[in-house]
Amino acid sequence: MPFSAESISTLLAIAWLLPLASFTVIVLSGRALGRTGKFASVLATAAIVTGFALSLVSLVIWHGSDHATAQGGAPHEAAPAERETHASLDNVESGVHSGAPLIQLVAAEVSTEEGGYTADAAGDHDTQKLPTYYAGDWYALGVFGDLRITIGYYVDALTIIMFCMVTLIASCIHFYAIGYMHDELHDFTDSEVTLASGEKLTRPGRFHRFYQYMSLFCFSMLGVVISGNMAMVFVFWELVGICSYFLIGFYIERKSASNAANKAFIVNRVGDFGMIIGLMALWGSLGTFSFGDTAGPDGETRAGIFSLVRPKTLEGQANEHRLVVPDGMVQWAAHEQVAGVVLDHPDDLAAARSQIASQTPDWRDDGYGYWLLVIAGLGIFCGCVGKSAQFPLHVWLPDAMEGPTPVSALVHSATMVAAGVYLVARFFPVLAPEVLLVIAYTGCITLFIAATIAITATDIKRVLAYSTVSQLGYMMLALGLGGWVAGVFHLITHAFFKSLLFMCSGSVIHAVHSNEMTDMGGLLKKMPITAMTMLVGCLAIIGAGIPLSTIGFSGYYSKDAILEQAWSFASVNPMHNALFFVPAAGAAITAFYMFRMWYMTFLGKPRDQHRYDHAHESPRVMTTPLIVLALFAMAVAWPVFGLNGLIESARPAGTLATADGGALMPNLIIPNEHGNHVDAVRVPAGLIAFGTAMFGLLLASAIYWWGLVDPNEIRRQFRAAHRFLLGKWWFDELYEVIFIRPTLFVSRCISGIDKKIIDSLIDGLALATRKVANVWDAVVDRRVVDGLFNGVAYRTWDVALALRVVQTGKLRQYVMFIVIGTVALFVLVSIVRSYALAG
Repeated sequence: MPFSAESISTLLAIAWLLPLASFTVIVLSGRALGRTGKFASVLATAAIVTGFALSLVSLVIWHGSDHATAQGGAPHEAAPAERETHASLDNVESGVHSGAPLIQLVAAEVSTEEGGYTADAAGDHDTQKLPTYYAGDWYALGVFGDLRITIGYYVDALTIIMFCMVTLIASCIHFYAIGYMHDELHDFTDSEVTLASGEKLTRPGRFHRFYQYMSLFCFSMLGVVISGNMAMVFVFWELVGICSYFLIGFYIERKSASNAANKAFIVNRVGDFGMIIGLMALWGSLGTFSFGDTAGPDGETRAGIFSLVRPKTLEGQANEHRLVVPDGMVQWAAHEQVAGVVLDHPDDLAAARSQIASQTPDWRDDGYGYWLLVIAGLGIFCGCVGKSAQFPLHVWLPDAMEGPTPVSALVHSATMVAAGVYLVARFFPVLAPEVLLVIAYTGCITLFIAATIAITATDIKRVLAYSTVSQLGYMMLALGLGGWVAGVFHLITHAFFKSLLFMCSGSVIHAVHSNEMTDMGGLLKKMPITAMTMLVGCLAIIGAGIPLSTIGFSGYYSKDAILEQAWSFASVNPMHNALFFVPAAGAAITAFYMFRMWYMTFLGKPRDQHRYDHAHESPRVMTTPLIVLALFAMAVAWPVFGLNGLIESARPAGTLATADGGALMPNLIIPNEHGNHVDAVRVPAGLIAFGTAMFGLLLASAIYWWGLVDPNEIRRQFRAAHRFLLGKWWFDELYEVIFIRPTLFVSRCISGIDKKIIDSLIDGLALATRKVANVWDAVVDRRVVDGLFNGVAYRTWDVALALRVVQTGKLRQYVMFIVIGTVALFVLVSIVRSYALAG
C-alpha cells in the first residue's frame, strides 16, 4: 500500500488540530452550547474521536507499507505529483548544513540492508533495520542564515503509535467525564469550601470550561508528539504545563487544589530550567533544532540532530551510526584553537575553514566537545525529570490528584507524565552512555521510593499516583539501560492499564463520595463492573501471566522486557547489580500495594455502612469506557497485534548494537537489547519477575483477604518505618527546610529592605520634597509671584474704577468730550508745529 509524507503528515496534522478547533469554539461560545454548555462535551468528544480515527487510518497505512518493506520490497517512492524531496540517511555526512525553503516536505527513507548490528545469539533479530521517517516544515517562523526556527513534523512509527494511544485513551476519558462531571451542569455546591458565613460555597457549573481545558491539553500533547524540532517541542511542552495547571486547579476555590496546581507548575519550571540549558547547548553548537534531515532550496541535504550525532560515515570511514561528538560541538569546545587558526589566516576565510575541518578529527580524539554532548543530554533529561515526576522532582504528582479524576486518568497516564518518557525515547540517539546511566539510576531510585510510599497510602487516588511515579521510573530505567523498545513498550501498556485504574477509582469515588479506602469495603456486590475491570488493571500492572510463555496481560510483556534488559546490563556491569535487584523487588511491592488497594475497596465487610448503602454502579457512559480500556489493558501487548514489532521498527539508527562506555566511563557497557531473547537471560529474569510478583500478591492476600495477619499489628511492630513511609520519606518537609524556608527568609529580608530602607528613603525624600514645596508655596509663590500678579491686578482695578466715572451713558456729554478733545488735540498739534518751524 503506497503512502507519502504528505498523506500521513496531513492526517496526523488534522488529528492534532481538531482539539484546537474544539477549544476555540468552546472558548468563543461557552455556555451558549446548550444549557450550561452541555454540548461542549459533544464537540470536544467528537474532535478527539475523529482524531483517533485519523490516527488509526495513519497506522493502518503505515503498517501496511512498512510490512511490505519488511518482506523485502524496495523502499516506497512517492508519486511525482507529490513533489517531495527524498533523502537517504545513508548519504548524510556529519556537519552538513545548507539553507532550506520556508515550506518544505522532506521524506527520509533508509535502506533495510544495513549491517553492523549483530547481536550475540539474537536469532533472526540480528540486524537492525534502519527506521523509516518523514520530516518536514510546515512554516518557518524565522530564518537567521543557517539557523531556522520552524513549525514542522517528524513522523515515524513511534509518532503514529503515540497518536493512536493518546487519542484512544483521551476519547474514552471524554466519554467517561460526561457522567463523572455531570454535577458541573448546574450550580455546584462545594462541600469542601466553607465561606466566612459558615455556608458551603455555591458557584455556577463549569462543565464547558472543563472540556475547554481538556481540548487544549490534548492539542498540546499531540503537538509534543508530532514536533519536528526541539524548539517546537519546548513550546508545546510549556503549553502542556499550563494546561495541567488549569486542570489540576479546576476546583480553584479549594486551598489544596490551588496549592497543588502551583506546586506542579513550579516544580516543572525547575526541570525546564535544565531543559533550556540543553537547548542552548544544541543551538549554539549544532545550529539546528531539527530531529531529521531536511533539504535546502537547491536540493542539498541538511543534516538534523540525529544524523549529526550518529552519521553513517565519519571522515570517509564507515561509522555505522555510532554515537560521535558532532563537528559543531568539537569546534565550539575547541574555540581557542579555532580562533588561533582564524588569526593565522586573517585574509583567507576559506583556508581557515579548511584547516579547522582538517584539525577537527584530532580535536575530537582529544575529547573536545564530549562534555557539551553530555550537558545537552542531561539538560534535556532535566525537563523530562520534571514532567515525568522523577526523583528528586517527583513530589508534585501525588498532590496533583486534587484535580477531577478524569484529569488524573488523562494527565497521569497517557499524556503529561508520559511526555517526559516519550522525549527521552525520541532524543535517545543523542544520549551519551554516561547520561544513560544517570537516567537508569534516576528511574531506579524513583521506582523504589514511590512504590514504598504507596504501601501506606489510604487515599485510593494517591495509591495510583505513587504507582504512576513508580512505573515511570521503570520506563526511565529501561531507557537508561539501553532497552529502548522495552521502555517505549511499557509506556504504551502502562497508559492503558493506568488510565483504566484511575477511571475505576473515579467510579468508586463517584459512588461512595470519599477517596479514603478506610471508608470502603465490600463494594464488589454493589459495583461488579468497576470491580472486575479494576481487577484487570491490577493484574496488568503486576505483569500477570504464565511465566516463560506468550500468555499474559499487557504488563507481563513489557515489564518482563525491562527486567530482562536489567539482567543483561547487570551481567556485563557487575558493579551496577542494584539496577536489577531494585526493580525486581519493586515488582513485589507493586503487586502488594495494588492488591491491597483492590481488597480494601471491594472485598470484606463495609467499613462505612452509610456510604455502602448509598453506593451503586456508575452509569453506562462511565462503565463502557472501563470495559474498552480493560480489553486493551489485557490484550494490547499480545504478539498477534504486533505492537512490539511496530515499536522495534522505530528504533533510532545505531542504538541497537552493544555500545562501550563514553570518554568519562570507558568501562560501561550498554548491552544489545536483542540479546535478551536467549534463555540465559529470559529464563532467570522471567522467573524472578513472576516470583516477586506472586510474593507480593500472596502477601497482600494473606493480610487483606484471608486475614491471616492483622495489618494494625504490623503497623505497631514497624511503627518507625510506617511513619517514615506515611510521611512520604519526608521529601516535602526536607524541601521546605532546604528550599521553601530559605526562600521565604530571603523574601522577608528583601521585603524588609524594601519597606524599611528603600521605602523609608523614598518616603523621606517625599517628605523633604513636601516641606520644600510648602516653603516655596508660602514664600516664593504666595508672596512674590502671587504678590506681583495681585498688585498688578489691584492697580488695574483701581484705574478701571477711576475711568468708570466718566462712563455716564449720556450721549450729549460724550459729543461734548469728543469736541473738546478734538479742539484740544488740534491746538496741541498747532503749538508743536509752530515750535518746530521756529526752531
